[in-house]
Amino acid sequence: MKKYFSLCCLALISYCISFSQASGDDVPMIDKSPMDMSYYPNNYPVLKIQDKVNEPVVTRVIYSRPHLNGRPIIGGLLEYGKLWRLGANEATEIDFYKDVVIGNRKVEKGRYTLYAIPGEEQWTMIINKETDTWGAFIYDEKKDVLRVKVPVIENGQVAEAFSMTFEKTNSGCNLLLLWDKIRVTMPIAFK
Repeated sequence: MKKYFSLCCLALISYCISFSQASGDDVPMIDKSPMDMSYYPNNYPVLKIQDKVNEPVVTRVIYSRPHLNGRPIIGGLLEYGKLWRLGANEATEIDFYKDVVIGNRKVEKGRYTLYAIPGEEQWTMIINKETDTWGAFIYDEKKDVLRVKVPVIENGQVAEAFSMTFEKTNSGCNLLLLWDKIRVTMPIAFK
C-alpha cells in the first residue's frame, strides 16, 4: 500500500510540475486584437446546428479586430494610398465556397487573402492568392486575383472595433467593413 501511495504522490507531483511549466511561458498572452469570423449567410454555423439553414454557405472572412483606443484612424492607423491587411496581426483571409463575381470578374471557389488600399473617397479591395501570412510584409502584387474600387461612406455611428460582416442583397451579398465613422461595402454576386 505504501508503494502505491508513494507512486500516486510522485505522479501527482510530476503532473503539477509539468502543468505549471506549461502554463507559464508557453501560453501566449491574450491578444489585444482578437480574431473574429463572419459568414454569409450570417451565423451559418449556429443555423446549421439548429437545422435552420435556408441557403448554402457562400463565403467566410477571418480577421483580427483592432480597436480605436482614442487613436486617429484616417491619417493615423490607415494611411491613404498604402496597403493594409484589413485588420491586425495575420492578414485577413476570405473563403469562397463556390464561384462568385466581384467587380464583374469571376473569383473561383477557394481561400484567399483580402487586402485594401484606403483612399479618401474610395478603397481598392484586393483579393490575393497568397495565404497564411502575417501583416502585408510579403504581399506580392503578381498574386492578385483581382482589384476592385469601392466607395467610402461616412457611417452615422462610431465603431470602436474594426468589424466585418455580410448583408444580403438581391444579387448576393455585400461585405461590410466598419471602423470609426467609416463604412466600406464590397458587393459579391453569386453565380
